[in-house]
Amino acid sequence: MLLRRTLRVVMVLALALLGAVQSGATVQAVEGRTPSGRQLLFYNHAYGVLDRETADAIEHSAYLRKFANFQVRTTTGSGGQTWTGRYLMGRETYLELFGVGDLPDPDGRLGSAGMGVSTERAGDLAKVLDRLRDLGVGKPFEFLQTRDFGDGVPVPWFDAVFTTDQYDAFGAWAMEYRPEYFADPRGRTEPPNYPGDVGRERYLPDAYQEHQMRDVTGVHLAVTARDLANTVPLLRAGGFDVRPAPGDGIVAHRGGTTLRIDSVARGQVGLRQVEMALNHPVQRHVEQIGHSTLTAGPGAHATWTFATPE
Repeated sequence: MLLRRTLRVVMVLALALLGAVQSGATVQAVEGRTPSGRQLLFYNHAYGVLDRETADAIEHSAYLRKFANFQVRTTTGSGGQTWTGRYLMGRETYLELFGVGDLPDPDGRLGSAGMGVSTERAGDLAKVLDRLRDLGVGKPFEFLQTRDFGDGVPVPWFDAVFTTDQYDAFGAWAMEYRPEYFADPRGRTEPPNYPGDVGRERYLPDAYQEHQMRDVTGVHLAVTARDLANTVPLLRAGGFDVRPAPGDGIVAHRGGTTLRIDSVARGQVGLRQVEMALNHPVQRHVEQIGHSTLTAGPGAHATWTFATPE
C-alpha cells in the first residue's frame, strides 16, 4: 500500500508532527523500554523501489509465477491515487515491488521503501496509539486508506498510524483493516476465525497453497538514521523485541518475521534481502532476476537478495 504517496498529497501544508530527529535518537529509542503486554502489531508487508531492469524482470518472470502467488495489479486508493505493484503473496504476509519511475518523485527514486505492520484484533490500533504516547510520540498521524474497486465509490480499507509525516526515503505505519472492507465481496476476503478477527490470514487469499512460497519470515532494509529513529517507536509500541545491531541498526523479533533495519547514508538506502518460508522442502534452485538473486532451498526456505546501490 503506497501510503506515503497519499500522505504526501494530503499533508502538503502540514506542520511537522514530531520535529526534526537529531543524530543519536535511534540509540535512545532502541535503549527505551518495550511496552508490556501482548504483541499488537505483526509484519504485514514491505515494499521497495528497484532499478528498472530488475523490476521489469520481476514483472515478466515465469519462475515467480510458479514460486509464489504472484500478481501485477493497479490499485486506486484515497484521493484517486493509483499505483501498480508486483506482488508476492503468502498466507499472512506479502511483498510489493516497484521500479524506478513507477511512482512520482521522491517516492519513485531508487531505494525508496516502506513497511506496514498490522493488528490481528479489532480495536488494537487504539492500544498502539496509547503505547506510542507512552513512548513520547505526542502527535501520531492517523489516516484512513480507502480502495476503489472501479465504480468510483471508495470503500474504507484500513486505518493507519504514522509516528510522523517527515521522512527521507522510508516510512513505516501501523494498520488495522476495516469491517467495511471485509464486508465487501469484491475484496475476496475470508470469514472471521474468531470475534474481532481483522487479521492478515483473513485478508489474503489461500492461493499460496498452490505455490512454493508460504510467508515472509525476514526483511532486511537499509534506511537513513532519521527514518530508522521514526520507525523504532512504532515497532516498540507494537510489541516487537527491538535490539541494537552492528552499524547503528536494529533487529526486531516476535510475530514470525524478523526485521533487520540498518542505518546508512541516503545514497545507500533500499531493500536488501527477504527471507521466506516455503510450503514444503525443495532442492536448491538459484534464479537470477535482473540485479537480484532468488535462492530456493535446500529445504523449506528461500532467500531473495537485491543489489546494493553503488
